[in-house]
Amino acid sequence: MLRFLTAGESHGPGLTIIVEGTPAGLPLLPTDVNRELARRQVGFGRGGRMTIEKDEVTFTGGVRLGETIGSPIAMTLVNRDFQHWQIPMSVTPVDLGDPEVRAQVEAKAITRLRPGHADYPGAIKYGLDDVRNILERSSARETTARVAAGAIAKQLLRQFNIHIHSHVVAIGGVGENLRPDLPTPEEWKELFTSIEDNDLRTAPANYDAMRARVVEAAKGGYTLGGTVEIVVYGAIPVGLGSHVHWDRRIDGLLAGAVMSVHTVKGVGVGVGSDCARLIGAEVQDEFTQGEHGEIARTSNHAGGIEGGMTNGQPILMHAYLKPLPTMRNALQSVDLLTHETFAAHYERSDTCAVPAGGVVCEAMVALVLAQEIQKKYGGDSLAEMLRHSRA
Repeated sequence: MLRFLTAGESHGPGLTIIVEGTPAGLPLLPTDVNRELARRQVGFGRGGRMTIEKDEVTFTGGVRLGETIGSPIAMTLVNRDFQHWQIPMSVTPVDLGDPEVRAQVEAKAITRLRPGHADYPGAIKYGLDDVRNILERSSARETTARVAAGAIAKQLLRQFNIHIHSHVVAIGGVGENLRPDLPTPEEWKELFTSIEDNDLRTAPANYDAMRARVVEAAKGGYTLGGTVEIVVYGAIPVGLGSHVHWDRRIDGLLAGAVMSVHTVKGVGVGVGSDCARLIGAEVQDEFTQGEHGEIARTSNHAGGIEGGMTNGQPILMHAYLKPLPTMRNALQSVDLLTHETFAAHYERSDTCAVPAGGVVCEAMVALVLAQEIQKKYGGDSLAEMLRHSRA
């Protein structure tokens, strides 16, 4: 079954991604991954790192002649910014007796803790007096590797006519969800095509007000969070996941995967938290007979999941992203070693990363669903899985 591991630091030489369990015979090209990596780098309000990195993947294993071969897929991504960090992020020991070398290493040491980051718990957990090692791995640069792995999962899901997309519905309290309740696949495609045409990845009606809000925040030196909707549509089988054990319920698996994304502080499925203030009749989805006599629904308040299983309707999820904790107007903090009060350390940040956050959430949803599709259909090759799905 598909699983993935990533390695690498924000300012290290690069990122490494291993994806294991992909069936043989899946069409896969670098462009399939690079397309998703480019989407992650889009977003009005992003910081300087996006002008440095132009992420392009290199396959070093598991792919031959444009197809997976059943063995683990290995990918690498180069960090271009590493050229400016070769001494402080050197893999081998450096000569600290050289005053210039020592100065470069000490300049990158961090002891002024940043509220909202992994700095303090990480430093305590690993017994560190410099939080650089925590910052480097806890950085959102790691999400680049997730998007690369998720691109492979998306490619597998497409073979079964399952598609995943996202859009920004709010930034800094501005915006609204303009999605109709039961769109057709054609309507989804039209909406998402328009979203990819702008750098906030939102419906055109929201764009101007959201952009003005981001400009306002940038001028004020603060950051903004927001809400993204993740949508899975197409030929979603009924019964992915299970009701029989807590750790097999697909809403729990999806929520956990999305919640693991940097800055995500809440996840909703369907009407999500709104269900707490609605009456039962406003939350459930009544059955009806479709125009061809099939079983149909009058709504999709459940977001395509009932009893821990997919019910065949589009999966609808919302992720709520907090404002990034690194700000030019630094918050008060203390020094890890002296406990003196200081302004928190500031190291290059975005004003708003919500559009990119949606792409990362897509990747995590794709990885969970790809695993569930493999459980459902089984098979060591794509051809075998497709035969099972047809049966």
